[in-house]
Amino acid sequence: MNTSVNQCLRASALVLLFGLSACGGGGSQSGSSTPDPIAQLPGTLVDPVNYSSSANAALSSAVETSANTSHSITLNGTTIPYTAKAGHLTAKATGTGQDQASFFYVAYTADNVPAASRPITFFYNGGPGSASVWLHLGSYGPKRLVTGMPSTSLARPFALIDNAESLLDTSDLVFVDAVGSGLSQAIAPFTNRSFWSVDADAAVFRDFVQCYLTVNARQASPKYLFGESYGGPRTAVLAALLESAGVQLTGLVLQAPVLNYNSNCGLIGQATVSCGGYLPSYAATGQYHRLSRPSVSDLSAHLAQVRDFSAQRYTPAVQALFAGGVLPVELPQLLSDMTGLALSHWRSNFNMQASLFRNQLIPGSLIGRYDARVSAPVGSALASEGDPSSTLISASFSSAISAYLRDTLRYRNASTYVLSSNAIEIWDFRHAGKNLPDTVPDLGAALVLNPQLRVLALNGYHDLATPFYQTELDLARLNLPARVLLRNYAGGHMTYLDDAARVVSKTDLQAFYRGTLKGTQVNIQGEMASVLAAPPSFTEIGINSVPSTEALQTPLRDPWIPPALRPLVPPPPPSEGQVLRREIEARTRDLRQRVGGK
Repeated sequence: MNTSVNQCLRASALVLLFGLSACGGGGSQSGSSTPDPIAQLPGTLVDPVNYSSSANAALSSAVETSANTSHSITLNGTTIPYTAKAGHLTAKATGTGQDQASFFYVAYTADNVPAASRPITFFYNGGPGSASVWLHLGSYGPKRLVTGMPSTSLARPFALIDNAESLLDTSDLVFVDAVGSGLSQAIAPFTNRSFWSVDADAAVFRDFVQCYLTVNARQASPKYLFGESYGGPRTAVLAALLESAGVQLTGLVLQAPVLNYNSNCGLIGQATVSCGGYLPSYAATGQYHRLSRPSVSDLSAHLAQVRDFSAQRYTPAVQALFAGGVLPVELPQLLSDMTGLALSHWRSNFNMQASLFRNQLIPGSLIGRYDARVSAPVGSALASEGDPSSTLISASFSSAISAYLRDTLRYRNASTYVLSSNAIEIWDFRHAGKNLPDTVPDLGAALVLNPQLRVLALNGYHDLATPFYQTELDLARLNLPARVLLRNYAGGHMTYLDDAARVVSKTDLQAFYRGTLKGTQVNIQGEMASVLAAPPSFTEIGINSVPSTEALQTPLRDPWIPPALRPLVPPPPPSEGQVLRREIEARTRDLRQRVGGK
Protein backbone atom coordinates (compact mmCIF):
# COMPACT_ATOMS: atom_id res chain seq x y z
CA MET A 1 0.00 0.00 0.00
CA ASN A 2 1.52 3.35 -0.97
CA THR A 3 2.17 6.30 1.34
CA SER A 4 -0.78 8.40 0.23
CA VAL A 5 -3.24 5.55 0.79
CA ASN A 6 -1.83 4.94 4.28
CA GLN A 7 -2.23 8.62 5.08
CA CYS A 8 -5.78 8.58 3.75
CA LEU A 9 -6.59 5.64 6.02
CA ARG A 10 -5.06 7.28 9.09
CA ALA A 11 -6.80 10.53 8.26
CA SER A 12 -10.16 8.84 7.75
CA ALA A 13 -9.87 7.23 11.17
CA LEU A 14 -9.40 10.68 12.70
CA VAL A 15 -12.28 12.00 10.67
CA LEU A 16 -14.58 9.26 11.92
CA LEU A 17 -13.43 10.03 15.46
CA PHE A 18 -14.62 13.60 15.06
CA GLY A 19 -17.82 12.60 13.25
CA LEU A 20 -16.69 13.80 9.85
CA SER A 21 -16.86 12.09 6.45
CA ALA A 22 -13.51 12.89 4.86
CA CYS A 23 -9.90 12.04 4.09
CA GLY A 24 -7.27 14.04 5.99
CA GLY A 25 -7.23 16.45 8.87
CA GLY A 26 -10.74 17.40 9.80
CA GLY A 27 -11.93 20.59 11.42
CA SER A 28 -14.77 22.15 13.31
CA GLN A 29 -17.86 23.72 11.85
CA SER A 30 -18.88 27.30 12.49
CA GLY A 31 -22.53 28.01 13.16
CA SER A 32 -24.50 30.70 11.39
CA SER A 33 -24.68 34.08 13.16
CA THR A 34 -28.40 34.21 12.41
CA PRO A 35 -30.60 31.45 13.90
CA ASP A 36 -31.64 29.10 11.11
CA PRO A 37 -33.97 26.20 11.93
CA ILE A 38 -32.79 24.21 8.91
CA ALA A 39 -29.20 24.50 10.09
CA GLN A 40 -30.15 22.67 13.28
CA LEU A 41 -31.48 19.61 11.46
CA PRO A 42 -29.32 16.46 11.61
CA GLY A 43 -27.03 16.17 8.62
CA THR A 44 -27.08 19.87 7.72
CA LEU A 45 -23.71 21.51 7.14
CA VAL A 46 -23.08 25.24 7.38
CA ASP A 47 -19.69 25.65 5.74
CA PRO A 48 -18.12 29.03 6.62
CA VAL A 49 -15.24 28.80 4.12
CA ASN A 50 -15.05 31.34 1.31
CA TYR A 51 -14.14 29.46 -1.88
CA SER A 52 -12.60 31.23 -4.87
CA SER A 53 -12.11 30.36 -8.53
CA SER A 54 -9.35 32.92 -9.01
CA ALA A 55 -6.22 31.51 -10.63
CA ASN A 56 -3.96 32.44 -7.71
CA ALA A 57 -6.40 31.55 -4.92
CA ALA A 58 -5.47 28.98 -2.29
CA LEU A 59 -6.96 27.75 0.97
CA SER A 60 -4.62 27.87 3.94
CA SER A 61 -5.99 24.52 5.03
CA ALA A 62 -9.01 22.36 4.32
CA VAL A 63 -11.95 21.26 6.44
CA GLU A 64 -13.30 17.90 5.36
CA THR A 65 -16.92 17.31 6.12
CA SER A 66 -20.23 16.94 4.34
CA ALA A 67 -23.94 17.46 4.64
CA ASN A 68 -25.61 14.04 4.91
CA THR A 69 -29.27 13.66 3.99
CA SER A 70 -31.61 10.74 3.34
CA HIS A 71 -33.85 10.48 0.27
CA SER A 72 -35.60 7.98 -1.95
CA ILE A 73 -36.49 7.73 -5.62
CA THR A 74 -38.78 5.36 -7.49
CA LEU A 75 -37.38 3.99 -10.75
CA ASN A 76 -39.37 1.54 -12.87
CA GLY A 77 -41.66 0.80 -9.92
CA THR A 78 -38.85 0.14 -7.43
CA THR A 79 -38.22 2.54 -4.58
CA ILE A 80 -34.52 3.13 -3.90
CA PRO A 81 -33.58 4.74 -0.57
CA TYR A 82 -30.28 6.59 -0.82
CA THR A 83 -27.95 8.88 1.09
CA ALA A 84 -26.69 12.12 -0.41
CA LYS A 85 -23.39 13.62 0.75
CA ALA A 86 -22.38 17.13 -0.30
CA GLY A 87 -19.05 18.45 0.90
CA HIS A 88 -15.29 18.46 0.50
CA LEU A 89 -12.56 15.85 0.31
CA THR A 90 -8.83 16.56 0.17
CA ALA A 91 -6.74 15.15 -2.64
CA LYS A 92 -3.29 14.23 -1.39
CA ALA A 93 -0.22 13.89 -3.58
CA THR A 94 0.66 10.33 -4.46
CA GLY A 95 3.89 9.38 -2.72
CA THR A 96 4.22 12.38 -0.38
CA GLY A 97 0.70 12.68 1.01
CA GLN A 98 0.86 16.47 0.73
CA ASP A 99 -2.51 18.26 0.68
CA GLN A 100 -3.16 19.53 -2.85
CA ALA A 101 -6.77 20.54 -3.32
CA SER A 102 -10.11 20.53 -1.55
CA PHE A 103 -12.56 18.92 -4.00
CA PHE A 104 -16.27 19.68 -3.75
CA TYR A 105 -18.42 16.67 -4.56
CA VAL A 106 -21.96 15.37 -4.26
CA ALA A 107 -22.30 11.61 -3.85
CA TYR A 108 -25.47 9.51 -4.03
CA THR A 109 -25.21 6.06 -2.46
CA ALA A 110 -27.98 3.47 -2.40
CA ASP A 111 -28.67 2.31 1.16
CA ASN A 112 -28.12 -1.24 2.38
CA VAL A 113 -26.33 -2.55 -0.73
CA PRO A 114 -23.00 -4.40 -0.33
CA ALA A 115 -20.23 -2.13 -1.59
CA ALA A 116 -18.31 -4.91 -3.32
CA SER A 117 -21.19 -5.65 -5.67
CA ARG A 118 -22.33 -2.07 -6.17
CA PRO A 119 -20.76 -0.08 -9.05
CA ILE A 120 -19.61 3.48 -8.42
CA THR A 121 -19.35 6.11 -11.16
CA PHE A 122 -17.40 9.39 -11.03
CA PHE A 123 -18.92 12.16 -13.16
CA TYR A 124 -17.28 15.41 -14.26
CA ASN A 125 -17.68 17.99 -16.99
CA GLY A 126 -14.78 19.60 -18.79
CA GLY A 127 -14.15 23.10 -20.09
CA PRO A 128 -11.43 23.15 -18.98
CA GLY A 129 -12.82 25.10 -16.03
CA SER A 130 -16.37 23.74 -15.96
CA ALA A 131 -18.12 22.44 -12.86
CA SER A 132 -20.04 19.15 -12.97
CA VAL A 133 -23.41 20.91 -12.70
CA TRP A 134 -24.45 20.06 -16.29
CA LEU A 135 -24.14 16.33 -15.74
CA HIS A 136 -25.32 16.61 -12.14
CA LEU A 137 -28.66 18.31 -12.83
CA GLY A 138 -29.10 17.36 -16.48
CA SER A 139 -28.16 13.74 -17.03
CA TYR A 140 -28.51 10.71 -14.76
CA GLY A 141 -28.54 12.02 -11.19
CA PRO A 142 -31.64 11.64 -9.01
CA LYS A 143 -32.87 15.12 -10.00
CA ARG A 144 -32.92 16.82 -13.39
CA LEU A 145 -33.98 20.10 -14.91
CA VAL A 146 -36.80 19.96 -17.46
CA THR A 147 -35.27 21.87 -20.38
CA GLY A 148 -37.51 20.70 -23.21
CA MET A 149 -34.55 20.82 -25.62
CA PRO A 150 -34.49 21.85 -28.40
CA SER A 151 -37.62 23.93 -27.74
CA THR A 152 -37.08 27.49 -26.58
CA SER A 153 -40.66 27.97 -25.40
CA LEU A 154 -40.55 26.49 -21.89
CA ALA A 155 -40.77 28.95 -19.02
CA ARG A 156 -37.51 29.65 -17.25
CA PRO A 157 -36.07 28.92 -14.79
CA PHE A 158 -36.68 25.27 -15.61
CA ALA A 159 -38.34 22.99 -13.07
CA LEU A 160 -36.23 20.52 -11.07
CA ILE A 161 -37.90 17.11 -10.87
CA ASP A 162 -37.22 13.50 -9.90
CA ASN A 163 -35.28 11.93 -12.75
CA ALA A 164 -36.96 8.82 -14.16
CA GLU A 165 -33.73 8.10 -16.10
CA SER A 166 -31.42 8.31 -13.11
CA LEU A 167 -28.62 5.73 -13.08
CA LEU A 168 -29.03 5.25 -9.34
CA ASP A 169 -30.71 1.91 -10.02
CA THR A 170 -27.47 0.79 -11.65
CA SER A 171 -24.62 2.57 -9.87
CA ASP A 172 -23.77 4.88 -7.01
CA LEU A 173 -22.99 8.34 -8.39
CA VAL A 174 -20.28 10.86 -7.47
CA PHE A 175 -20.35 14.29 -9.15
CA VAL A 176 -17.05 16.13 -8.64
CA ASP A 177 -15.94 19.65 -9.58
CA ALA A 178 -12.50 20.36 -11.04
CA VAL A 179 -10.16 22.64 -9.09
CA GLY A 180 -11.24 26.27 -9.51
CA SER A 181 -14.81 25.36 -10.46
CA GLY A 182 -17.92 24.75 -8.40
CA LEU A 183 -16.60 25.03 -4.83
CA SER A 184 -13.28 23.21 -5.37
CA GLN A 185 -10.07 25.04 -4.54
CA ALA A 186 -6.33 24.42 -4.22
CA ILE A 187 -4.61 24.21 -0.82
CA ALA A 188 -1.46 26.27 -0.19
CA PRO A 189 1.32 26.21 -1.25
CA PHE A 190 -0.58 25.21 -4.42
CA THR A 191 -2.92 27.64 -6.17
CA ASN A 192 -5.82 26.84 -8.47
CA ARG A 193 -3.68 27.41 -11.53
CA SER A 194 -1.21 24.78 -10.27
CA PHE A 195 -3.73 22.24 -11.57
CA TRP A 196 -4.72 24.04 -14.75
CA SER A 197 -2.90 21.81 -17.21
CA VAL A 198 -3.67 18.52 -18.93
CA ASP A 199 -1.33 16.44 -16.79
CA ALA A 200 -1.67 18.17 -13.40
CA ASP A 201 -5.47 18.15 -13.70
CA ALA A 202 -5.60 14.40 -14.42
CA ALA A 203 -3.11 13.64 -11.64
CA VAL A 204 -5.05 15.52 -8.96
CA PHE A 205 -8.28 13.84 -10.11
CA ARG A 206 -6.49 10.50 -9.72
CA ASP A 207 -5.60 11.41 -6.16
CA PHE A 208 -9.17 12.47 -5.40
CA VAL A 209 -10.58 9.19 -6.76
CA GLN A 210 -8.07 7.13 -4.78
CA CYS A 211 -8.86 8.99 -1.58
CA TYR A 212 -12.62 8.75 -2.10
CA LEU A 213 -12.37 5.01 -2.61
CA THR A 214 -10.23 4.61 0.51
CA VAL A 215 -12.30 6.79 2.84
CA ASN A 216 -15.57 5.23 1.73
CA ALA A 217 -14.24 1.65 1.59
CA ARG A 218 -15.11 1.29 -2.09
CA GLN A 219 -11.89 -0.34 -3.33
CA ALA A 220 -13.74 -3.57 -4.19
CA SER A 221 -16.58 -1.85 -6.06
CA PRO A 222 -16.71 -1.93 -9.88
CA LYS A 223 -15.47 1.53 -10.90
CA TYR A 224 -16.54 3.73 -13.80
CA LEU A 225 -15.49 7.15 -15.07
CA PHE A 226 -17.96 9.40 -16.91
CA GLY A 227 -16.49 12.50 -18.55
CA GLU A 228 -18.10 15.05 -20.84
CA SER A 229 -16.43 17.18 -23.54
CA TYR A 230 -12.97 18.11 -22.17
CA GLY A 231 -13.85 15.49 -19.59
CA GLY A 232 -13.16 13.04 -22.45
CA PRO A 233 -9.40 13.70 -22.66
CA ARG A 234 -9.33 13.97 -18.87
CA THR A 235 -10.85 10.49 -18.72
CA ALA A 236 -8.27 9.05 -21.11
CA VAL A 237 -5.32 10.42 -19.12
CA LEU A 238 -6.96 9.75 -15.74
CA ALA A 239 -7.82 6.15 -16.64
CA ALA A 240 -4.21 5.46 -17.59
CA LEU A 241 -2.97 7.03 -14.34
CA LEU A 242 -5.43 5.06 -12.20
CA GLU A 243 -4.67 1.77 -13.92
CA SER A 244 -0.94 2.32 -13.47
CA ALA A 245 -1.56 3.09 -9.78
CA GLY A 246 -3.32 -0.24 -9.31
CA VAL A 247 -6.90 1.06 -9.39
CA GLN A 248 -8.67 -1.25 -11.83
CA LEU A 249 -11.53 0.36 -13.70
CA THR A 250 -14.49 -1.48 -15.18
CA GLY A 251 -15.76 0.99 -17.77
CA LEU A 252 -15.32 4.47 -19.24
CA VAL A 253 -18.17 6.58 -20.59
CA LEU A 254 -17.26 9.46 -22.90
CA GLN A 255 -20.04 12.00 -23.39
CA ALA A 256 -19.33 14.09 -26.52
CA PRO A 257 -15.55 13.83 -26.05
CA VAL A 258 -12.78 15.78 -27.78
CA LEU A 259 -10.03 13.18 -27.63
CA ASN A 260 -7.65 14.77 -30.11
CA TYR A 261 -7.56 18.55 -30.28
CA ASN A 262 -5.35 18.36 -33.35
CA SER A 263 -7.99 16.67 -35.51
CA ASN A 264 -10.93 18.97 -34.66
CA CYS A 265 -10.92 21.85 -37.16
CA GLY A 266 -13.36 23.87 -35.07
CA LEU A 267 -10.90 24.09 -32.17
CA ILE A 268 -7.83 25.00 -34.16
CA GLY A 269 -9.36 28.26 -35.38
CA GLN A 270 -8.22 29.02 -38.92
CA ALA A 271 -8.79 25.56 -40.34
CA THR A 272 -5.50 23.82 -41.01
CA VAL A 273 -7.00 20.33 -41.08
CA SER A 274 -10.03 19.02 -42.92
CA CYS A 275 -13.44 19.84 -41.46
CA GLY A 276 -14.70 16.53 -42.82
CA GLY A 277 -15.45 15.39 -39.27
CA TYR A 278 -18.16 18.08 -39.14
CA LEU A 279 -19.82 17.39 -42.47
CA PRO A 280 -22.31 14.72 -41.24
CA SER A 281 -23.35 17.07 -38.41
CA TYR A 282 -23.91 19.86 -40.93
CA ALA A 283 -26.07 17.46 -42.94
CA ALA A 284 -28.09 16.43 -39.87
CA THR A 285 -28.57 20.11 -38.98
CA GLY A 286 -29.73 21.00 -42.47
CA GLN A 287 -32.22 18.15 -42.37
CA TYR A 288 -33.57 19.28 -39.00
CA HIS A 289 -34.15 22.85 -40.24
CA ARG A 290 -35.67 21.51 -43.52
CA LEU A 291 -33.04 23.22 -45.65
CA SER A 292 -31.30 20.18 -47.15
CA ARG A 293 -32.25 18.71 -50.51
CA PRO A 294 -33.80 16.20 -50.70
CA SER A 295 -35.51 15.67 -47.36
CA VAL A 296 -34.88 12.15 -46.04
CA SER A 297 -36.95 9.85 -43.86
CA ASP A 298 -34.09 7.66 -42.62
CA LEU A 299 -31.48 9.99 -41.14
CA SER A 300 -29.25 7.13 -40.03
CA ALA A 301 -28.91 5.75 -43.55
CA HIS A 302 -28.46 9.25 -44.94
CA LEU A 303 -25.65 10.06 -42.52
CA ALA A 304 -23.91 6.81 -43.42
CA GLN A 305 -23.79 8.11 -46.99
CA VAL A 306 -22.53 11.51 -45.81
CA ARG A 307 -19.75 9.80 -43.85
CA ASP A 308 -18.68 8.03 -47.04
CA PHE A 309 -18.87 11.26 -49.02
CA SER A 310 -16.76 13.04 -46.42
CA ALA A 311 -14.09 10.34 -46.38
CA GLN A 312 -13.95 9.60 -50.11
CA ARG A 313 -14.58 12.98 -51.75
CA TYR A 314 -14.68 15.94 -49.35
CA THR A 315 -11.55 15.41 -47.24
CA PRO A 316 -9.39 14.42 -50.25
CA ALA A 317 -10.55 17.63 -51.97
CA VAL A 318 -9.64 19.72 -48.91
CA GLN A 319 -6.21 18.11 -48.72
CA ALA A 320 -5.69 18.75 -52.42
CA LEU A 321 -6.54 22.44 -51.88
CA PHE A 322 -4.00 22.60 -49.04
CA ALA A 323 -1.45 21.29 -51.53
CA GLY A 324 -2.35 23.96 -54.11
CA GLY A 325 -4.81 21.93 -56.14
CA VAL A 326 -8.05 23.00 -57.81
CA LEU A 327 -11.50 22.56 -56.29
CA PRO A 328 -13.71 20.08 -58.20
CA VAL A 329 -16.45 22.24 -59.70
CA GLU A 330 -19.32 19.91 -58.80
CA LEU A 331 -18.61 19.66 -55.04
CA PRO A 332 -19.92 23.05 -53.79
CA GLN A 333 -23.38 22.41 -55.22
CA LEU A 334 -23.46 18.90 -53.77
CA LEU A 335 -22.47 20.30 -50.37
CA SER A 336 -25.11 23.03 -50.58
CA ASP A 337 -27.80 20.46 -51.30
CA MET A 338 -26.52 18.15 -48.57
CA THR A 339 -26.35 20.77 -45.80
CA GLY A 340 -28.77 23.54 -46.82
CA LEU A 341 -26.03 26.19 -46.64
CA ALA A 342 -26.01 28.63 -49.55
CA LEU A 343 -23.84 27.70 -52.53
CA SER A 344 -21.85 30.96 -52.29
CA HIS A 345 -20.51 30.01 -48.85
CA TRP A 346 -19.27 26.62 -50.02
CA ARG A 347 -17.54 28.26 -52.98
CA SER A 348 -15.75 30.82 -50.83
CA ASN A 349 -15.14 28.69 -47.71
CA PHE A 350 -14.87 25.11 -48.92
CA ASN A 351 -13.19 23.84 -45.71
CA MET A 352 -16.23 24.97 -43.76
CA GLN A 353 -15.78 25.68 -40.05
CA ALA A 354 -18.67 25.42 -37.62
CA SER A 355 -18.58 29.11 -36.66
CA LEU A 356 -19.35 30.23 -40.22
CA PHE A 357 -21.90 27.47 -40.74
CA ARG A 358 -23.73 28.48 -37.56
CA ASN A 359 -23.86 32.14 -38.54
CA GLN A 360 -24.88 31.67 -42.16
CA LEU A 361 -27.16 28.63 -42.35
CA ILE A 362 -30.33 30.60 -41.54
CA PRO A 363 -30.03 34.25 -42.69
CA GLY A 364 -30.74 36.59 -39.79
CA SER A 365 -30.47 33.83 -37.19
CA LEU A 366 -27.74 32.13 -35.17
CA ILE A 367 -27.88 28.38 -34.55
CA GLY A 368 -26.41 26.70 -31.49
CA ARG A 369 -22.92 25.31 -31.09
CA TYR A 370 -23.90 22.81 -28.41
CA ASP A 371 -27.21 22.00 -30.07
CA ALA A 372 -27.63 23.13 -33.67
CA ARG A 373 -31.36 22.49 -33.52
CA VAL A 374 -31.71 25.63 -31.37
CA SER A 375 -31.77 28.94 -33.24
CA ALA A 376 -32.41 32.56 -32.31
CA PRO A 377 -32.67 35.83 -34.27
CA VAL A 378 -29.46 37.84 -34.43
CA GLY A 379 -29.75 40.64 -31.86
CA SER A 380 -32.06 38.67 -29.57
CA ALA A 381 -31.25 37.89 -25.95
CA LEU A 382 -30.74 34.20 -26.75
CA ALA A 383 -28.19 35.02 -29.45
CA SER A 384 -26.37 37.71 -27.45
CA GLU A 385 -23.76 35.41 -25.91
CA GLY A 386 -22.86 33.60 -29.11
CA ASP A 387 -24.67 30.30 -28.58
CA PRO A 388 -28.43 30.26 -28.05
CA SER A 389 -28.37 26.59 -26.96
CA SER A 390 -26.03 27.52 -24.09
CA THR A 391 -27.72 30.78 -23.12
CA LEU A 392 -31.06 28.94 -23.04
CA ILE A 393 -29.99 26.71 -20.14
CA SER A 394 -27.19 28.46 -18.21
CA ALA A 395 -29.19 30.70 -15.87
CA SER A 396 -31.51 27.86 -14.85
CA PHE A 397 -28.60 25.55 -14.03
CA SER A 398 -26.91 28.31 -12.02
CA SER A 399 -29.94 29.09 -9.89
CA ALA A 400 -30.96 25.44 -9.53
CA ILE A 401 -27.63 24.18 -8.18
CA SER A 402 -27.47 26.90 -5.53
CA ALA A 403 -31.02 26.26 -4.32
CA TYR A 404 -30.65 22.47 -4.52
CA LEU A 405 -27.46 22.38 -2.45
CA ARG A 406 -28.90 24.76 0.11
CA ASP A 407 -32.46 23.50 0.51
CA THR A 408 -32.50 19.83 -0.52
CA LEU A 409 -29.00 18.60 0.28
CA ARG A 410 -28.70 21.10 3.17
CA TYR A 411 -25.17 22.14 2.30
CA ARG A 412 -25.00 25.84 3.11
CA ASN A 413 -22.18 28.12 2.04
CA ALA A 414 -22.11 31.80 1.04
CA SER A 415 -19.59 31.43 -1.81
CA THR A 416 -20.63 31.57 -5.44
CA TYR A 417 -20.88 28.14 -7.03
CA VAL A 418 -18.80 28.78 -10.16
CA LEU A 419 -20.27 27.00 -13.18
CA SER A 420 -17.37 27.96 -15.43
CA SER A 421 -14.15 29.72 -14.44
CA ASN A 422 -11.56 31.46 -16.58
CA ALA A 423 -9.19 28.47 -16.30
CA ILE A 424 -9.61 27.88 -20.02
CA GLU A 425 -7.94 31.23 -20.76
CA ILE A 426 -4.62 30.22 -19.17
CA TRP A 427 -4.79 26.43 -19.39
CA ASP A 428 -1.59 24.60 -20.36
CA PHE A 429 -2.73 22.32 -23.17
CA ARG A 430 0.68 20.73 -23.75
CA HIS A 431 0.72 16.96 -23.40
CA ALA A 432 3.09 14.16 -24.37
CA GLY A 433 5.29 16.38 -26.53
CA LYS A 434 2.44 18.10 -28.40
CA ASN A 435 1.25 21.67 -27.93
CA LEU A 436 -2.35 20.46 -28.05
CA PRO A 437 -3.37 17.13 -26.53
CA ASP A 438 -3.96 13.93 -28.44
CA THR A 439 -5.21 11.55 -25.75
CA VAL A 440 -6.09 8.60 -27.98
CA PRO A 441 -2.71 7.03 -27.05
CA ASP A 442 -3.53 7.53 -23.34
CA LEU A 443 -6.83 5.74 -23.84
CA GLY A 444 -4.95 3.00 -25.66
CA ALA A 445 -2.49 2.72 -22.77
CA ALA A 446 -5.34 2.29 -20.27
CA LEU A 447 -6.81 -0.47 -22.45
CA VAL A 448 -3.41 -2.19 -22.58
CA LEU A 449 -2.96 -1.98 -18.81
CA ASN A 450 -6.43 -3.45 -18.23
CA PRO A 451 -7.53 -5.95 -20.90
CA GLN A 452 -11.03 -6.10 -19.34
CA LEU A 453 -11.64 -2.34 -19.64
CA ARG A 454 -14.42 -1.21 -22.01
CA VAL A 455 -15.34 2.22 -23.42
CA LEU A 456 -18.72 3.64 -24.47
CA ALA A 457 -18.93 6.96 -26.33
CA LEU A 458 -22.24 8.85 -26.45
CA ASN A 459 -22.68 11.59 -29.06
CA GLY A 460 -25.33 13.84 -30.60
CA TYR A 461 -25.97 14.20 -34.31
CA HIS A 462 -26.53 17.95 -33.88
CA ASP A 463 -23.43 18.75 -31.81
CA LEU A 464 -21.24 21.36 -33.52
CA ALA A 465 -18.70 21.46 -30.68
CA THR A 466 -17.53 17.84 -30.73
CA PRO A 467 -19.10 16.31 -33.85
CA PHE A 468 -20.03 12.63 -33.65
CA TYR A 469 -18.18 11.63 -36.82
CA GLN A 470 -14.95 13.19 -35.57
CA THR A 471 -15.29 11.10 -32.41
CA GLU A 472 -15.76 8.02 -34.57
CA LEU A 473 -12.64 8.87 -36.60
CA ASP A 474 -10.55 9.44 -33.47
CA LEU A 475 -11.63 6.22 -31.78
CA ALA A 476 -11.31 4.19 -34.99
CA ARG A 477 -7.55 4.72 -34.74
CA LEU A 478 -7.49 2.22 -31.86
CA ASN A 479 -9.02 -0.50 -34.06
CA LEU A 480 -10.66 -2.14 -31.03
CA PRO A 481 -14.33 -2.42 -32.07
CA ALA A 482 -15.14 -5.05 -29.43
CA ARG A 483 -13.90 -2.83 -26.61
CA VAL A 484 -14.69 0.70 -27.83
CA LEU A 485 -18.38 1.16 -28.57
CA LEU A 486 -20.39 4.14 -29.82
CA ARG A 487 -23.97 5.31 -29.68
CA ASN A 488 -25.33 8.40 -31.45
CA TYR A 489 -28.68 10.12 -30.82
CA ALA A 490 -30.77 12.99 -32.06
CA GLY A 491 -29.51 15.81 -29.90
CA GLY A 492 -26.65 18.10 -29.19
CA HIS A 493 -23.54 18.06 -27.03
CA MET A 494 -25.62 17.20 -23.96
CA THR A 495 -27.75 14.47 -25.51
CA TYR A 496 -29.28 13.78 -22.11
CA LEU A 497 -31.19 17.09 -22.29
CA ASP A 498 -33.27 15.65 -25.12
CA ASP A 499 -36.17 13.71 -23.59
CA ALA A 500 -36.17 10.95 -26.23
CA ALA A 501 -32.39 10.57 -26.34
CA ARG A 502 -32.11 10.43 -22.55
CA VAL A 503 -34.52 7.49 -22.35
CA VAL A 504 -32.63 5.50 -24.99
CA SER A 505 -29.20 6.40 -23.62
CA LYS A 506 -30.24 5.22 -20.16
CA THR A 507 -31.11 1.84 -21.68
CA ASP A 508 -27.79 1.79 -23.52
CA LEU A 509 -25.87 2.67 -20.37
CA GLN A 510 -27.56 -0.07 -18.36
CA ALA A 511 -26.68 -2.58 -21.06
CA PHE A 512 -23.08 -1.34 -21.04
CA TYR A 513 -22.85 -1.74 -17.27
CA ARG A 514 -24.34 -5.23 -17.44
CA GLY A 515 -21.95 -6.26 -20.17
CA THR A 516 -18.84 -4.88 -18.49
CA LEU A 517 -19.78 -6.40 -15.13
CA LYS A 518 -20.03 -9.78 -16.84
CA GLY A 519 -16.65 -9.22 -18.47
CA THR A 520 -18.11 -9.78 -21.93
CA GLN A 521 -18.72 -7.59 -24.92
CA VAL A 522 -21.76 -5.44 -24.28
CA ASN A 523 -24.92 -6.17 -26.27
CA ILE A 524 -27.18 -3.13 -26.39
CA GLN A 525 -30.83 -3.51 -27.36
CA GLY A 526 -30.20 -6.87 -28.97
CA GLU A 527 -27.33 -5.87 -31.24
CA MET A 528 -24.73 -3.13 -30.74
CA ALA A 529 -22.77 -2.02 -33.80
CA SER A 530 -19.54 -3.99 -33.55
CA VAL A 531 -17.51 -2.07 -36.11
CA LEU A 532 -16.72 1.60 -35.59
CA ALA A 533 -17.09 2.42 -39.26
CA ALA A 534 -20.71 1.22 -39.23
CA PRO A 535 -23.19 3.92 -38.11
CA PRO A 536 -25.11 3.18 -34.92
CA SER A 537 -28.88 2.99 -35.26
CA PHE A 538 -30.66 6.34 -35.21
CA THR A 539 -33.23 7.10 -32.55
CA GLU A 540 -35.71 10.02 -32.90
CA ILE A 541 -35.63 11.04 -30.20
CA GLY A 542 -32.37 29.39 4.03
CA ILE A 543 -29.37 31.57 3.48
CA ASN A 544 -28.77 33.52 0.35
CA SER A 545 -25.71 32.90 -1.79
CA VAL A 546 -23.45 35.95 -1.60
CA PRO A 547 -21.12 36.18 -4.63
CA SER A 548 -17.44 36.29 -3.71
CA THR A 549 -15.48 39.17 -5.20
CA GLU A 550 -12.97 36.57 -6.40
CA ALA A 551 -15.54 34.35 -8.11
CA LEU A 552 -15.20 34.30 -11.87
CA GLN A 553 -18.22 33.18 -13.90
CA THR A 554 -17.45 32.97 -17.61
CA PRO A 555 -19.55 31.78 -20.56
CA LEU A 556 -19.55 28.04 -21.04
CA ARG A 557 -16.96 27.19 -23.71
CA ASP A 558 -16.22 23.51 -23.82
CA PRO A 559 -14.07 22.45 -25.54
CA TRP A 560 -12.22 25.58 -26.61
CA ILE A 561 -8.69 26.91 -27.16
CA PRO A 562 -7.71 30.58 -26.61
CA PRO A 563 -6.81 32.17 -29.98
CA ALA A 564 -3.21 32.77 -28.91
CA LEU A 565 -2.67 29.01 -28.58
CA ARG A 566 -4.17 28.00 -31.90
CA PRO A 567 -1.56 26.79 -34.39
CA LEU A 568 -0.91 28.72 -37.59
CA VAL A 569 0.46 25.68 -39.39
CA PRO A 570 -1.19 22.28 -39.85
CA PRO A 571 -0.61 19.88 -36.96
CA PRO A 572 1.00 16.53 -37.72
CA PRO A 573 -1.41 13.96 -39.15
CA PRO A 574 -3.12 11.64 -36.66
CA SER A 575 -1.03 8.63 -35.69
CA GLU A 576 -2.17 5.41 -37.26
CA GLY A 577 -1.08 1.79 -37.26
CA GLN A 578 2.52 1.27 -36.17
CA VAL A 579 2.98 4.92 -35.21
CA LEU A 580 0.03 4.86 -32.83
CA ARG A 581 1.16 1.51 -31.45
CA ARG A 582 4.55 3.00 -30.62
CA GLU A 583 2.91 5.97 -28.90
CA ILE A 584 0.72 3.65 -26.79
CA GLU A 585 3.73 1.54 -25.87
CA ALA A 586 5.65 4.66 -24.85
CA ARG A 587 2.79 5.92 -22.67
CA THR A 588 2.38 2.50 -21.07
CA ARG A 589 6.11 2.18 -20.41
CA ASP A 590 6.24 5.65 -18.85
CA LEU A 591 3.26 4.92 -16.58
CA ARG A 592 4.79 1.67 -15.37
CA GLN A 593 8.14 3.32 -14.68
CA ARG A 594 6.47 5.98 -12.53
CA VAL A 595 5.24 3.34 -10.10
CA GLY A 596 8.30 1.13 -10.27
CA GLY A 597 6.79 -1.40 -12.64
CA LYS A 598 8.64 -3.26 -15.34
